[in-house]
Amino acid sequence: MKSDLPDSVFAFPKQRKEPMTDASHVRNAVARFDQVIDVSDEDRALAFANIEKAAKYYDVDLSETNWHELHGGSHPQMHRGEASAKGVETKRERGELKEAAAKAVETKREHGILEEEAVKGAATRKGQRKAS
Repeated sequence: MKSDLPDSVFAFPKQRKEPMTDASHVRNAVARFDQVIDVSDEDRALAFANIEKAAKYYDVDLSETNWHELHGGSHPQMHRGEASAKGVETKRERGELKEAAAKAVETKREHGILEEEAVKGAATRKGQRKAS
C-alpha cells in the first residue's frame, strides 16, 4: 500500500506524490511531473533529482537534464483560473453553460460530493451566525 512506503521512494517526498517502486512508476512520475500542484520550485528540483536517481537505478532512459525540460517547465496550475474562465465563457457563448452546470451537479450527486458540500456549507453558515 502507498501508505506503507517510505518517503524516500516518492518523487515528491514531502507531499508523498508519485511513488517510484519500479521502472513503470518512474516513467509515470516523469509523465505526471507537471500535474503535481502546490509545490515550490525547490520541491520540483528535489523531485527531479529523485526521478534521476530512480531512473538510473531502474535503467530508465531520461533525456531531460533538469526539471525545467519536463513539459517545457511550465506549470499548468499557474493558469488554471484563466483556463477555467475561458471554458465558462466558451460554454456561455455556445449556450451550453446550464447543461454543463446540471451535469456537474449530477456527477457530484452520484459521487456523494453534493451532500458533503451541503453539510460543510451548513456548518460554515452556522459558524458565521455564532460570530455575529
